[in-house]
Amino acid sequence: MTKQLSYLLAFVKFTHIMDFMIMMPLGPQLERIWEITAQEFGLLVAAYTFSAGIVGLLGSFFMDRFDRKHALLFLYTGFLIGTFACAISNTYEMLLIARCGTGAFGGLLGATVLSIVGDLTPLEKRSETMGVIMAAFSAASVFGVPFGLFLANQFGWQSPFIFLGVVGIPVLFTSIKMMPNVQGHISKAQQNPMMLFSEMIVKRNALTAHVFIVLLMLGQFSVITFIAPYMVSNVGFTEGELAYIYLAGGFVTFFSSPWFGKLADKHGQFKFFVAVTLLSLIPLWIITNLPKMNLYAVIVITSFMFILISGRIIPAMTMITSSVRPERRGGFMSINSAIQQLGAGTASYVAGVIVVKTASGEYQDYDLVGYLAITASIIAILIASRLRAVS
Repeated sequence: MTKQLSYLLAFVKFTHIMDFMIMMPLGPQLERIWEITAQEFGLLVAAYTFSAGIVGLLGSFFMDRFDRKHALLFLYTGFLIGTFACAISNTYEMLLIARCGTGAFGGLLGATVLSIVGDLTPLEKRSETMGVIMAAFSAASVFGVPFGLFLANQFGWQSPFIFLGVVGIPVLFTSIKMMPNVQGHISKAQQNPMMLFSEMIVKRNALTAHVFIVLLMLGQFSVITFIAPYMVSNVGFTEGELAYIYLAGGFVTFFSSPWFGKLADKHGQFKFFVAVTLLSLIPLWIITNLPKMNLYAVIVITSFMFILISGRIIPAMTMITSSVRPERRGGFMSINSAIQQLGAGTASYVAGVIVVKTASGEYQDYDLVGYLAITASIIAILIASRLRAVS
């Protein structure tokens, strides 16, 4: 895969991730404008994830029957239409439906991007490309969300969606021109959908990959979910200072992700994953046991955590995309992406069950969440050792 093509896929991923992330900080505006409850807003956020997960499972039946280029163009077009639909929504119900539609296309879109990386990049270079793609997450954090909030504050909550739709149009046309046809998997695909589904769920290597991604989500989203309230209630941050954590984390991982991808290719995906995962246990423990501390010291610690947890995802996703034959990769990644989102949601819910807010307003038992994340991360290493590359 050429550098230009990997950057194009990163742009696709950037718009997809920013569309998902920008919804969460829009909560105060939407609750005020439409007089909706926190639970109703929570449903707006969850609608994207639930829709992406359900359609991701359904997509496993047919994703490998099509040219990857055609699938990408179709899904990205639907994603942009859904984004514009969000921008023109003038009621809560319309926005809820639009978010469901955007999530339906967006969930399969993410899986298709990873499938293209797996199909067009040799295994020995795959982590480097994956690092470029994963840098899109960082770009969405350090640029996308702050800029989207600026637009929302200046021009209304619809403006970030208009911006994303407008930016996505040249990305779509560039994809039409630059993206090669990816058809090598089609002729080998079996036609029995239930057999395919069973193979992508029950077969040992596939099942190992799905358990692996759930453990990774449990090993990071359980901690990430409560970073913001813990920093405010226990460590002494103001709400305004929270942005510095995510800006710094996004900035450093934007540069570290491609570099980590090259290191994973050089030293081997599994060995690199083990090394980075073991290092990540240190900031995971420190963050969940922080006393009141200086702002800058905390930002350094959280930035190291973001560097290391994003660094371990790169070889992990390389191993997952390599654990299935090319003719099964599209459907398999659709299922794995759906399970990944389910795992992230489960991690957040479990953390919410463990953490207790005391009468004084501080959060208690966040350290237990840290131990849970550390345990899940260690088990993930053991599970990863059983994952075999077949492509």
